[in-house]
Amino acid sequence: MSSSKFDIVVYGATGFTGQLVAEYLAAHYNGDTSLKWAMAGRSKDKLAAVRDAIGAPADTPLIVADAADPASLKAMVDQTKSVISTVGPYQFYGNELLAACVASGTDYFDLCGEPLWMRQMIDKHEAAAKASGARIMFSCGFDSVPFELGAFFVQEEAKRVFGAPASRVKGRVRDMRGTLSGGTAASAKATFDAVAKDLSLVAILKDAFALTPGFKGPKQPPGSKPLYEEDLKSWAAPFMMALINTRNVHRSNMLMGYFYGKEFVYDEMVLTGDGERGEANTKRVMAANTEKTGPDAPKPGEGPSKEERENGLYDLLYVAIAPDCRQVRATVKGDRDPGYGSTSKMISECAICLLRDTPDVPAGIWTPGAAMQHKLIKRLVDHAGLTFTVEK
Repeated sequence: MSSSKFDIVVYGATGFTGQLVAEYLAAHYNGDTSLKWAMAGRSKDKLAAVRDAIGAPADTPLIVADAADPASLKAMVDQTKSVISTVGPYQFYGNELLAACVASGTDYFDLCGEPLWMRQMIDKHEAAAKASGARIMFSCGFDSVPFELGAFFVQEEAKRVFGAPASRVKGRVRDMRGTLSGGTAASAKATFDAVAKDLSLVAILKDAFALTPGFKGPKQPPGSKPLYEEDLKSWAAPFMMALINTRNVHRSNMLMGYFYGKEFVYDEMVLTGDGERGEANTKRVMAANTEKTGPDAPKPGEGPSKEERENGLYDLLYVAIAPDCRQVRATVKGDRDPGYGSTSKMISECAICLLRDTPDVPAGIWTPGAAMQHKLIKRLVDHAGLTFTVEK
């Protein structure tokens, strides 16, 4: 793809998240003449309006492409090294674009949190992607980059302290302020609707190893009920994004040659505090989880204000536990609301990291953390407002 006209095309640039991705690239990389990027969507007029609204140069290339028009998708991917897709739910709008990228050997990045669709795409396209040279990366936003890299980061510390990675890691959300993405809510609803229509999908959805075809590890904690964690002195409530994050962490382990071991156990929950206050917070988290996928959930295209995005944050704790019960702990923090402000920066930097820092990643269907590891951590720290810290 060295003769490609563009390095990155942002597909879905007129949507809420796609506009934020384009705005980020315009603000941080327009002075970088070595990065050639374009905006793509269904309407040239809407693309032009977004281009002007975000302050991108008037000569920013605009490409008309539509998920319902495979020829337009092929024309788009044939002129770029990589595509960032923010058009979900991907099970509705992602099939043709992914197939076009695989066929042409074009790299692909998305924000997918739909494990059933991802498994279907792995089964359908992995061999073809390896043959064509395409590097396919799902889940390049809040689901699941900070979680995937948090597990990797704490395991690196476990290896240093214990002499080997830990077979047990806990991922715990200590704080999270911001709005759930409308796309995330729509994707969750689409996934549950698909399961309701085809009950054979339940087993895949419940399987922690749904994204590791051919490998089944040990039984994992269900994470579906509140519990009190003595070592953390806190109640813990179910975390709605664990359904996708845990699957990506196990796939990452497999792609790295089982760096965490084949007996690796991993779960994610939300820490809610100690005592009566913790119990009350747990009930609030449980109620909020239901609201986020109910009729009042945000719709695709809806999102928080700039002030709300900038005032958001997240604080994730990782605990690696040795067989003798020693622990090492690490923290991943983000400086924007997770669903939009931080996500738009993360997917942009994933694409640039593959392009510039890790160009030799082999073809295939990857998780970003497994593919780019330390170099992605460095880029996210340097450019995307994330921090990775070992807790003493």
